[in-house]
Amino acid sequence: MWIRTKNPGRSAPGRLVAALGLTVAALAGPAPAALAEPAPAAALTPAAIDRFMNDYLDETRLPGAVVAVTRGDEVVHNAGYGHTAGGKAMTGRTPVPVASLSKSMTALAVMQLVEEGKVDLDRPVRSYLPEFTMADERAARITVRQLLNQTSGMADSAFPDLTLPQAHTLKGAVARMRGARLAAEPGSRWSYHNPNYFVAARLVEVVAGEPFADRLRSHVFAPLRMTDSRSVDSTTDMPEEARGYVRAYGRVVERAHPRWFTAGGHGVVTTADDLARWLIAQNNGGVGADGRRVASARSVGITHTPPEGEIYAMGWSLGEESGGKGPAPLQHTGQLLTQNSIQILLPEGKVGIAVVSDTGMVSGDDSAGIADGLRDLAEGRSPEIREPFTLTADYVLAALTLLALGLGTLGTVRASGWARRTAGRPLWRTGLRTLPYAVPVALSPLLPELMGLLMRREGTLGQVLYVWPALVVCVAAAALASAAVIGARGVQVTRAVLRKRRATAP
Repeated sequence: MWIRTKNPGRSAPGRLVAALGLTVAALAGPAPAALAEPAPAAALTPAAIDRFMNDYLDETRLPGAVVAVTRGDEVVHNAGYGHTAGGKAMTGRTPVPVASLSKSMTALAVMQLVEEGKVDLDRPVRSYLPEFTMADERAARITVRQLLNQTSGMADSAFPDLTLPQAHTLKGAVARMRGARLAAEPGSRWSYHNPNYFVAARLVEVVAGEPFADRLRSHVFAPLRMTDSRSVDSTTDMPEEARGYVRAYGRVVERAHPRWFTAGGHGVVTTADDLARWLIAQNNGGVGADGRRVASARSVGITHTPPEGEIYAMGWSLGEESGGKGPAPLQHTGQLLTQNSIQILLPEGKVGIAVVSDTGMVSGDDSAGIADGLRDLAEGRSPEIREPFTLTADYVLAALTLLALGLGTLGTVRASGWARRTAGRPLWRTGLRTLPYAVPVALSPLLPELMGLLMRREGTLGQVLYVWPALVVCVAAAALASAAVIGARGVQVTRAVLRKRRATAP
C-alpha cells in the first residue's frame, strides 16, 4: 500500500515514508492474543461462559455484547453483558441488529418458496421479478441460486452501493440498479455484494404476495418462536438507530450510525434468546427446539453447501477447521459501522454460537474474538482473550502520527537552511529532493480506495473514519506535515531565486 525507499535511513522523507509503511504490518498482521485467566475446567457451561465474557469486557473495555450458545436442541446459555450506547443493560432479551447474519434468514425464506414449488433456484431472477433490470444484458441470465451464492456478477466495483444515495424500500433498492453494470459473467466468480440480497428479498416479497418483513415474521420467525425478531428497512429503524462505538487508541468512542438501507441483506433485529432458537434449527436440519420444522433438512442443507470450488453458500460460509480435524464449521459475520456480529455452527457436537457486540467493523470486531473464545470452550480448550488488533495497532499508528508531525515540524523549521544548501542546483534536482514528501499528500485522498481494495468493499472517507479512526488521523497527519514541508521549501527556494535575481540585476 505504501511506497518505501531503498534506504529509508538516509533522509527525513525516507524515514517518514518507511515509517508509514509499518501500517501495512499493523493492518495485515494477526491480532495479538492475551491469555485470559484459565477457567477451572475447559467446559462449555454457563459459569465458564460468564467468566470468559466478564474477563473479555474487563480486558478490552468492550461496552456491551450478547451471546447465545446451543448444543443439539438445547440452549447452553443466553446472556447479555455490559450496556448499549444508550446506557441500557444488555440481557438475553435486548434487541440487537445482527447485520449480515440476516442473509441466512433471507436465504431460508427463499428456500421455503422453493419447497412450495413457487421458485426454481436455477431459473432467471427476472422470470419472477420482471422489474429487475440492469444496464447490462447479461443480468437477464442471473439465476436465483447465483443471487444467494453471491455469484451473480454484481459487485461493489461496478455498483458501490454504500457510497450512493440509499433506497427506502425493496422496490426502490431494485430500481436503483437499473443503471448498473455487472463486474463479471453470472456464475463465473464470487463477490460479496449486499444488493444480491436486496433483490432476493424483493423476490420473496413479490412471489409471496406480502411485504418481506411480514413474510419473514410469519414463516421464519414464528415457527421457531423467535417472537422478538423483526426485519427493518434501514439503520434508523434499529434500536437506538444503530448507535454504537468505534475504537481509537485503546478507548471506545460513541457514535451515531449513518442511514443505510438494510432490508434483506442486513436488516434483522433480534435477541440472544431468539438467536439460540435459530442456531438450534440450523444445527438440526430445520427443526426447532420444540420440534416444529421451519424448512426441510434438504433446504437447510442447500443453504449450507457452497458451489464446487467456493467457500460461500447461502448466507453461510466455510470456516477454519480446528487443528485440521473434523468437518469445517459454518459461519457468517455481520458488520455495521457501530455494531458487529457472528454466528458459527460446529458440526461435531452440533454446537451453535452467536455473538453481537456494540463496536464497529475493523476498529472493533469484538464478536469474532469472543466467538473464538467460546469455540475454545466448546472444543475443550481454555479460552483465550483475542483482543481486537487495533488495540495494539493504534499505538503503532499514534507513534507514526507523532513521528510524521515531528518530521514535518523539523523540515519546516529547517527549510531556509535546506534552501541555502541547494542553492545553485538545477530546480529539477531540487524538486526531486522534495518529491518524496508528496507521497503522503497524494495517497491521503486515495485512502478510501486503498481500504476498499483491502476489504473488497467500496466506501467513503467518512466511512473509513468509522472503520479505523487512528489510520485516518495518521494519514492526515502525514499529509499535513508533508504539505507543510513542501510549502516551506517552496517559499524559501522562491525567496532565494528572487534574491539572486535582485543581486544580479543591472
